Order: sequence, then structure tokens, then C-alpha cells
Amino acid sequence: MKFLFSKITFLVMCALSFVSCDTDDEIYSPKPRGYMRIEFPEKNYRLYDSSCPFKFEIPTYSHITQNKSKGADPCWLNLEFPQFNATLYLSYKPVTNNLAKYLEDSHDIANKHQLKATGLDETTILRDSAHVYGLLFDIAGNTASSLQFYLTDSTKHFLRGSLYFNSFPNSDSLKIVIDYLKTDVIHMINSAAWKN
Repeated sequence: MKFLFSKITFLVMCALSFVSCDTDDEIYSPKPRGYMRIEFPEKNYRLYDSSCPFKFEIPTYSHITQNKSKGADPCWLNLEFPQFNATLYLSYKPVTNNLAKYLEDSHDIANKHQLKATGLDETTILRDSAHVYGLLFDIAGNTASSLQFYLTDSTKHFLRGSLYFNSFPNSDSLKIVIDYLKTDVIHMINSAAWKN
């Protein structure tokens, strides 16, 4: 039995030495994981104006649907980006001495993503001429929502938005799409106006 084992070991060593003596000096390594190329549409916008007390411009490659969730208010909307499998969830609430609670809730929701986030940048929104004030949360890392914001006039209106992808969060593959949609969200914020 011992003789058989040493004979098999010798044969394996000989085979390995022949394989390792290959004259071809190519070194093989696994290819890095790649992602499919994404074709981005040209940036064009159109005005979205409905019976809700706000209006703004949205990209032409998106569309708005009514939020059908249980308990959703009439002005809770979904701005859908079908090409990117993403949705910007918008929820509107009238302000009646409860602005502090809405602001606290928005901060809490954004901060819940910090468990998986690698960073959280906040950008202040001040558009005095339109009475639009708020905060944009840019959440880095493999989080469920990478972009959130709220807008208010401080007296009557409060609008909150959260961008989600219908896929497993992977900041490596989604970063280019998040950056592309971020410019649309910023355009929407900069074109937002309250209606009387």
C-alpha cells in the first residue's frame, strides 16, 4: 500500500513538472467583472402640472404614475424611469403646524441608510424667489436609496422624494446611472414651484 502511494505521488509530481515546463510565458488571470454598456437618452424635459399643489419639470424618458400603496394620499406620485428600472417616489403633505415632524422624519429615513452607506452628503436648497427650501441627501455606498430630498415653503407645502432601483444595490454598477438621474432630480428641484 505504501509502495502504491509513493508510486502515485511520483507520477503526479512528474506530470506537474511537465506541465510547469511549458515554454509559453503567458500568464493567465481571471477577467474582472464587467457591466453592460448603458445608452443614455438625450436630456429633454417637460412640465408636469396636475391637480396637486406643485409643479416641476420631468425628463421626457420618464413618466408619472399614481402611488397605489395602501394609505397613499392623492398627491403621492411615482416618477418612473423604465429604461433604468428606477423610481423616484414622491410624497406630498400639507403643512399644518407639523413641519418639524416632517423634517425629522426625512432626516431619520435618510440616516437609516447609513448602516450600509460609505458617506452621506447634504446639499441645502434655497430658492427664495420661488419659496422653495430643502435638503438633498446624496447617500454613497450599497444602499437601497442613494438619493433623497425634501422641499418645503415652510408654511403650507412639504414634498419628499426618494430614488430606488428595482435591483440589488451595487454602487459599482449603478454609480453611472445614479449620477445621470441625479442631474434629473436636481433639474426637477430647480424647476419646482408651489401653486396657490
